[in-house]
Order: sequence, then structure tokens, then C-alpha cells
Amino acid sequence: MSSSNTPGASRTTLAPSTSNGTRPKSTGLIPTNNVTTKEGTTVRARIDPTLTVEDVVRQLCVNLKVTEPSTNFALRDRDNDELVTNDNLRKKIKNKAHLKLVNASDIEAREIVQKLSQRDEKTLRMSLFSLQKFIKEEKFAQEFLNRDGLQELVDIIYTEHGNTLAYALTAMQNLMDLEYGWSTLDDNFIFKVVQIFSSSQSLINVCRPATAILKKLVEADPTNVPGPVMASSSRSPPVVPPGSVYRYGFQSVFEQMRREKGSLETVVSRLGSADTAMALHSLMLINSLLSHVNDARWDEFISELERLNVRKAVIRLMSSHVIDDLTSCVLDFQANIVRVTYRKKTTLVEPDTEPTHDSELQYIWDSSKVREGLDEDGYPLKWRKLGFDSENIIEEFQEVGVLGLDCLCNFVHDDPEFFSKVVLEQLSRPEERRCPIARASNEIVELLSEHWVIFAPAYSTSTTFQPVFLNFHKVHALAMHFFLRMWNESGSAVDDFSRVVALTRSQVKVALHQENMKPWHEVERDFLDCEYRAVRDRQMQELEAEDDLLSKVPVRNLKEKLTRESAEFVRQQRIQCLLQGAWFINGVSSSQIGPAKRPNGPWRFIRLDNGYKYLHYVDSPAKFEVRNGLEDLPERFEISTISQITTGTCAPPPTALHNHVDLPPTLTPSTGLLADQIATDQSTWADWTDGLNMLRRDSGHVTSDETAGYIQALTEIGLKIQAPWCVLVLLSFHVDIPSGLVAGPPPTNTDFFFSELF
Repeated sequence: MSSSNTPGASRTTLAPSTSNGTRPKSTGLIPTNNVTTKEGTTVRARIDPTLTVEDVVRQLCVNLKVTEPSTNFALRDRDNDELVTNDNLRKKIKNKAHLKLVNASDIEAREIVQKLSQRDEKTLRMSLFSLQKFIKEEKFAQEFLNRDGLQELVDIIYTEHGNTLAYALTAMQNLMDLEYGWSTLDDNFIFKVVQIFSSSQSLINVCRPATAILKKLVEADPTNVPGPVMASSSRSPPVVPPGSVYRYGFQSVFEQMRREKGSLETVVSRLGSADTAMALHSLMLINSLLSHVNDARWDEFISELERLNVRKAVIRLMSSHVIDDLTSCVLDFQANIVRVTYRKKTTLVEPDTEPTHDSELQYIWDSSKVREGLDEDGYPLKWRKLGFDSENIIEEFQEVGVLGLDCLCNFVHDDPEFFSKVVLEQLSRPEERRCPIARASNEIVELLSEHWVIFAPAYSTSTTFQPVFLNFHKVHALAMHFFLRMWNESGSAVDDFSRVVALTRSQVKVALHQENMKPWHEVERDFLDCEYRAVRDRQMQELEAEDDLLSKVPVRNLKEKLTRESAEFVRQQRIQCLLQGAWFINGVSSSQIGPAKRPNGPWRFIRLDNGYKYLHYVDSPAKFEVRNGLEDLPERFEISTISQITTGTCAPPPTALHNHVDLPPTLTPSTGLLADQIATDQSTWADWTDGLNMLRRDSGHVTSDETAGYIQALTEIGLKIQAPWCVLVLLSFHVDIPSGLVAGPPPTNTDFFFSELF
């Protein structure tokens, strides 16, 4: 060996480990790592951490007298096969990792592609097993793709079965973590994957990666292409760059699922699988489909999910013993159903153009067993007999949309004879004593929407399970029975409608209080067994503490607007916290989901980059002052790899302090555990769990009570400031606040102009 002070000298010193037990002659230098050669010989080496990996490999080859070019070799961690790179070299040296000298990534890729093409059963499975790990490496993946390895992998998926197919699908799943290289996958491949995961003969370890592949294809939507966000006013579809993998989306996957009969039914049925990972992948696929469904197939897809009782399957999961592993996905599902409910509520009922709307209305009318007639002025008398204010059915459902129509239709469908009996009973009474059944149905839809904050397709502020919300139609039916009973027991007249609505609002609050801990039979009992006098007394007490102003429609609309603004404000605040960064304790996972990297120190500082694409971090034995920017944060992982954020899944290391929050956040990507971090205080925990949830493309649910409380507090402050001012202005002109506004008739001619407002 040359002296270290000689120009050009080696800075990687070797000391061979002998197999006969004799100690090698001391060189005066302490080895940093053991290195095993391709021949199986282990040598002790002192590696200079200031060198690049390329220089280390070259000097190892020189010292070992390897005749092949050093570019043919690479270093890997012997324990986990992790490739040694310039980013992790210092960590490997510091941790004294046992390294091995292996083929370079490009050579490894060429050899694996060659073995895949040979289809030798002896080597095929082992090659695919290695491919699962190596395909995540940039250099390997590029060479693999350049050698047409993707086509070889696709061909294997078409022909193989059992564990070999499972390895191939997992390799494809890992390849699709890259944002390039798989844009040539066509509809035939998607259909094949659908067939694989739909087959009752497929093994669980085959179905899991197949389901994950479909999820990735759904999320490879043109609207998700990285880059500047388009202005909201833009109506043009996003342009997909040539070769971009963002060319699939919901339409590509759902069209193939429609070809394979029973495929969606299979996904829903697997929510009840005893295999937690299978249930997790199935629910994640359903969430992705819900998040990316397009307008063309929205009605069909949602109707099919409702037919398959997906809500009931998720409610079962809520009480499952494995729910801790699925909590984040279940909350995502709840948030998606909030968006579905909001869309239905804001979709107009148009029987003239929508056959389903017309058929539902016809079913309601036929079930009433009432005949159409004429009023005393000679105008048609039909829908007013069912309790609507007018014959304009589009206007009647203006505020509750298709959601209101569906709820009324479901109420009728539950017991058509009861509905007919109630309608005929009301028609037998004097007009001023009749209960407006249809109007009551729409009002109850508004009450339930207000209770569950169905105000906008933004972020669900619920931090707990809402099994009763997933039974929206059943709760509506219970509330309808309550409303009718209160109307009869109180001897109400038409002018008392708002009073009975107030009673129903009060009972909704009581019956749905802490619904995550309330069994369904208790909800039923609260609606069906309560006495009028007890409800009235409680409501009077509530009126003393509340202002009836909040029940007015204009004020409720103001509350909707303020809730949306508050949610967006808190979202921006949470993301700003991520951009500033924070220190966390590296936790010890209580349930290893995958091969997580071992942290290099008890502390980790994490910061989001300005592009919202990466979380940059550094591990350290102690806290230090981190400069602005990313210079002090050498390592990173992609936001897109985070599939869920779970809590309470890790514990502090034995050497760490114990005065931190009890439920640390865990960032869990689709391929395994990414990081276990313990926040230093409750505020940081809330900032990061909710901030990361809000960044994810397939999610928007709120995890912490703190964030939900902020949104609620900001909304209430806004109401206290704006609502009284608006009311005072109206009252000063002696104007009553109406419950709603009806547009007047259009002008009879065009002889008018719009005045300018100053």
C-alpha cells in the first residue's frame, strides 16, 4: 500500500480477514467496515468518508487486484441489499455496516432481463425476487427499461401463476413508484390485472400487488401531472407530455373493470378479508376510485357502490379488531362520502332530462296512491298533495338536490303502504292542519347536512368514525318518523312547521351525539321512543342558551361559506408549518410493516420543499440550528409515496425523553414503513399529521381534534362578527329574515336595462 501522503495515493486501506483465526499484521489504521467480495472473501477496510462511492469502488478493485473495470461493480449493504450511494455512504461508514462488492446496477439489470427472457423455472423466481428490490434504484431501473425489461415483465404477468406471479406483480408495483418508464402499459395489461385480482383462484399475495397496481393506474390521472396548478377558471383538459405516465386515471381502470363482471364486487367483498393488508389495499383502491371518478361515469360508479353496500362493509371495519391498521383509510373513505353527499346535494333534480330522476319521482307518486286533480283556480294539483309548496318540482328540490330526492324515495321504499297511509290521512284533514310531508323531508335533509357539515367538497373535519353518517338515508327515515309523530302529538298546523323543525333539530343533536360510541339501536330508540313533552322541555332550555338566528337559512348559508374559508385558512397554516420544518424523535415501530431505514441518531429534522413534492430530513444525535433552505437536509422521500398517515404505532426509544405526546404520527407509504416520528408537543403533532393529510392527493380528512377545533372556532367567530351586523341592518329597515327566497317571474319583454351600482 502507498503512503497516505503520496500524491494520488489510495485512501481506502484493506486488511484481509484470515480464515485460520490468526490476527493480521497491524497497519496502524482502524478499519471502518467489513467488505465481502464476489468470491466470498471478507476483508476489513478503512473507507474515507470524503470519497465518492465511485472512488471507493475503484480503490477497492485496485487493492483487491480485480482485473475487470471498476465501473462493473457497486457496493451494497450485506444485511438488506441496500445500494451504497453518495447520500448514504457516510451513514454506512459510521454504522460500520457490513458491505459486499457486487455487480453494478446496470450490469445487474442486464443479467436479470436476460434471465427473465430465458424463462428458466429455476432462475426465474429468484430473478423476480431480486427485481422487486433493485427496481427501486434509479440506475438499475433505467437500464432495465432500456433493455426492454418492462415488456419481459408484462409477458411473465400474462403467463405465470402462484408465487412467481406474485413476485412479478410486486416488481411491477415497485416500478410504478417511478414517474417514468411505464407509459406503454395498455388496456390489455390493465384488463389482465383486473382478471387476476378478480379471480377466486388467485392467492392473497397475488391479489395484494394486483390491487395496488390498479390504484396506481387510477392515480396516474392527467390532472395529477406534476407541475404548476392550472387556474380554476381554465376549462381545457391538461395536456399530457409525450411519454408521461400520467395518462391513465379512473376512466382507464373502470372501463376494464366493467368488462370483467363482478370485479368491483370482489373489491368490496375483500374489505372483510381476514388478511389486514388485503383489506387495506382494497379500501385504498376504492378511495382512489372515489377521488378520481369522472363526470361521465360518476352516477354509474356511485350507484354500483351503493348497490354493493360498501358503506355497510366499512361500518363493519370500524368495529373490527384490526381497525388500528385501517383507521386512516376509513377516515379517507368518510371524507370521500362527504364529497359524494355534497355533490348529490348540489346536483339539480331534472326529470325532463334525467330518466333516473323522472323514474324516482314517478315511483314516489305511484306509491302515494293519490290521483292528480285541479285546484279551485283550475291549475294542476299533483305535487302539492304530497306536501310540496308548488308544482315546480325542480324548484322544490333546489336546496337539497338529488340527495333530497334520494332520501324521499328511500323513505317511501322502506314502507310504501305507510307512506300512502300518511299521505291519505293528511289529505283527509283540513288544509291548514295537514303536515307537508315532502317539505318536511327536504328540511330534514338540510338538518342532517348541517349536523355533519356537508357544506363543501373540501376537507372532512371529523376526527372520529361516523358510522351513523354512513347510514344517512336510514337516519333521514328515522327523523321523518319523529317529525310526523311530533306533528300529530302536538296537534300542529301549517304555521307551526318551523316549530316542529326546531324540535327535530334538537332531537338530531341528542340522537347523534358521540355517534362513534353509540350503537345503532340506541339511535333508533332516541328517535322513536322519545315523548313530545320531554323533547319540548329540552328544546325550550336550549332556546334560552341559543339564538334562533342561527336556524335561519341566510345565516346557515353564511356558516357554510365561513366553514369553507376556515378550512382553507387552516390548511394553508398547516402547510406553512411543514415548510418551516420541525424536530422529531425517531420512534421504534411497534408493528414493522416493511423494511424501514434505521435512523442515524435519536433526532430528525424534517422540512417540506417549496414544490410540495419532497420531505427533506437529517438525522442527528442532538438538536442544532437548521438553516433556511435544504442545504442541511441531505436526505429526502417523496410525498407521493405516502399512502396513509397512522398514529399510535410507535414508541420512544429507551434513551429518549418520555414527556412527549402519547400518539406519535407514522408516515406509511404503500410499499412499507417510511418513518416513525414522535412529535415533541401536541401542536407539532397536529400540524404535521393534518398538514400531510391535506397534501395527499387522495385524502383530505382531519386527524386531530385541535385542527377540527380551529376550523370550528374560526367559523363561530366569523358568525358572531358578520351575522349580527347583517341582522341589525335588516332590522333597522323593519325587514324580516326569510327562511328562503323564491325567484320572481322573468321579464315579459326585453325593454329594460341594468342600472349601474355606485
